[in-house]
Amino acid sequence: MYTFVLAVHIIVAIAMIGLILIQHGKGADAGASFGAGSSGTVFGAAGSANFMTRATAVLTAIFFVTSLTLAVQAREQAEDQFRLDAPVSAPQTPRPLNDSTK
Repeated sequence: MYTFVLAVHIIVAIAMIGLILIQHGKGADAGASFGAGSSGTVFGAAGSANFMTRATAVLTAIFFVTSLTLAVQAREQAEDQFRLDAPVSAPQTPRPLNDSTK
């Protein structure tokens, strides 16, 4: 389970980086509204921005959930390392040495 969540986390992080780098800044939207060539795209003049924004928001939510899941799993693994499986018993008193060994 840990490996699966980690793989999803890495894939989502790479996808987020790609989407964020593809998006245009706020200043680029003014040129697109006057028909600066982006109206012939697959999503239209404004559709691309909405799709990219929503996709980034969904990936961000998935990234957040996987981050929390990985943190909880890491904490459980750390607790398991310090947990004793054997029940704690009363300390034993040392046996006296046998004097017949001389």
